[in-house]
Amino acid sequence: MPLSEAVFRWHFFLIEFGGNMDIKEIENIVEGILFAMGGTVEPSKIAKALEIEDKQVVEAIESLKKSYEDNNRGITINEIDGAYQMCTSPDIYEYLIRIAKQPKKYVLTDVLLETLSIIAYKQPITKSEIEKIRGVSCDFAVSKLVEFGLCTELGRLDAPGRPMLFGTTEEFLRSFGVSSIDELPELSQTQIEEFKMEAENEANNVEVTI
Repeated sequence: MPLSEAVFRWHFFLIEFGGNMDIKEIENIVEGILFAMGGTVEPSKIAKALEIEDKQVVEAIESLKKSYEDNNRGITINEIDGAYQMCTSPDIYEYLIRIAKQPKKYVLTDVLLETLSIIAYKQPITKSEIEKIRGVSCDFAVSKLVEFGLCTELGRLDAPGRPMLFGTTEEFLRSFGVSSIDELPELSQTQIEEFKMEAENEANNVEVTI
């Protein structure tokens, strides 16, 4: 989450840098700020927080950028509309792409598998409908399944409150080795009842833990 200007000012007030910093101290602070913020930061904001001139901040940034380039570092600093942002060096984009293309690893707990099964067989389905089957809240499970790319939002149900509808994705089909949901084995009423019983046990365990 972006840090506010007030947080900057308070931090540097506490460590009492004041206006007597040399260029190296300014560089260290600017580097830390750009890294922590992630997005773009205007030099004026940094200068105000450090109680120094804007030009001193710009000089520190340019010095840092040159140092990164001279030492072939994997990071650089880009100027965007008068603000600055710490970014990955274009020289390592190829390796970032390789990392991004690696298969994602995720762990499907019993709770996630049960929720995924219900979505797969009953889609499109709302969270409240899932909860009627499982008997407990499904917010966390559905969020994780969406994060893993196994489920997705399909739209909203034309009903009061317009609840979100969920269904499975192509990633789900690939992961489970089927070409369509029609190839899924039939889910019996007994299995649905087992889901309910396991959900009840889950809820009871949570109550005991609390």
